[in-house]
Amino acid sequence: MSDPAARNGFKRRLALAGVIAGAVAIVLVVTGIVERDNSSAKLQDWTEAQAIPTVAIVALNAKPGVASLNLPGRLEANLRAPIYARVSGYVKSWKVDIGDAVKAGQTLAEIEAPDLDQQLLQARADLTSAEASAKLSEVTLSRGRTLLTSAAVSQQDVDQRAADLANKQAAVKADQANVQRLEALAGYKTVAAPFDGIVTERNTDVGALISAGSSAGLAMFVISDVHKLRVAINVPETYAPEIRIGDKATVATPAYPGRAFPAVVEASARAVDIGSGTTHMQLTVDNSDGALMPGGSANVQVDLAGGAGSFRIPVSALIFDQAGLRVATVGADDRVLLKAVTIARDLGSEIEIGSGLQADDRVIAAPPDGIAEGDQVRISDAAQKPVAAVAGSAKAPSGD
Repeated sequence: MSDPAARNGFKRRLALAGVIAGAVAIVLVVTGIVERDNSSAKLQDWTEAQAIPTVAIVALNAKPGVASLNLPGRLEANLRAPIYARVSGYVKSWKVDIGDAVKAGQTLAEIEAPDLDQQLLQARADLTSAEASAKLSEVTLSRGRTLLTSAAVSQQDVDQRAADLANKQAAVKADQANVQRLEALAGYKTVAAPFDGIVTERNTDVGALISAGSSAGLAMFVISDVHKLRVAINVPETYAPEIRIGDKATVATPAYPGRAFPAVVEASARAVDIGSGTTHMQLTVDNSDGALMPGGSANVQVDLAGGAGSFRIPVSALIFDQAGLRVATVGADDRVLLKAVTIARDLGSEIEIGSGLQADDRVIAAPPDGIAEGDQVRISDAAQKPVAAVAGSAKAPSGD
C-alpha cells in the first residue's frame, strides 16, 4: 500500500468498523440491562400477585321472604291415660286387648282382692257393733232423763250418759266412713275406661300380681283418644313470631306418601328453649277416619305470616373467633369486609343466616386462614355462580 490514498481509505474503513462494533457492543449491553430490569419487574409483579389470595365468592340472589316452613314433628294422641290399679290383688280377667275400641266406663279388667274383701267385712261388723252400742246408750240416756224427774238419778249421771251417747254416735260415723271408703275401693276391683278411645297398650295378664298405685311398674292398660291428634314441633326462634295461634298447616307422614292432612296451630310455649333455640308448639289434626297413628313421625308445613328473606351460605364461609361469628365479604375495591351475622338454622352443609347480610354482599365461600379486615383479594373467574340463595321455602333437615 504505497499509495497514500489507498492507505487513507483503509484507515477510514477500519475506524468505521470499530465504531460500528463499539455501537453494537453498547446496544447489546443496554439491551441486556433493560431485559434484566424487565425480568426483575415481572418477577416482582408475579410475587406480589401471588401474595394476594384468590377467593371464590357466594352470590346471594335476592328472592322473596320465606312463605312456609317445613319442620319434623311427632304425632301424639289428643288424650292418653295410663291405667293403674287402685287396689292390690290378682288379675281375675281382662276384657280388651290392644287395638280394641272402648267406651267410657267399659270394663277393661277385673281384680281379685281378698284382703280388701276381708277388711270390708270387718268394717261392716265394726259398724254393726257401734250402732248397737249407740242404740243402747240412747236407751240408757232416755231412762235416765225419765228418772231424773223423780230424783232417782242425779244430773251428773244423766250428763255422763249423754256424753257416752255422743261418743258412741261419733264411733258409728267413723265406722260408716270406713265402710264407705272400703266399698269405694272395692269398686276399683273393676278397672274401667276413663273415656272413649282405643287400647294402645296392655301390660298385664290373668293371675298377675297387681300393686296399688302408679309407681309399682307398668300401667295395666293405656287408653288413647285418637279421633283428634296433636302434632308437636319445635320452631326456630327466628320464625316463631311469624306463626300465630289458629294458623293453617299441613301434615304429611311416611305411611301416606302424597297425602296431606290439614292441621291448625293450637298452642305455643311462648318461650325459647335454651338448649335448642326453638319454641315448642302444638298443632291439632282431625283423625276421625283413624288413618294416623299416635307416636308416628310427620313432616309439618306451616304457612308463615311473612317477613324478610334469609340467606343460606356454606358452613365453610363462617368465621368464629374472639370477635364472634362473622363472614368475610368482598367490597367494591376488592378488599375484605368482615360482617357479624346470626344463624337462623343449621341445615347441615349450609347455614341459614338470620341477620347481617344484604342481597348484594359478596361472601367469600372459604376464607383463607388469617384473613383480616382490609386485605386485598382476587376473585376467581368461577366465583360468581350462585352457590347459595335466599330460602323461598325453608326446609329443616329431616333427621332433626
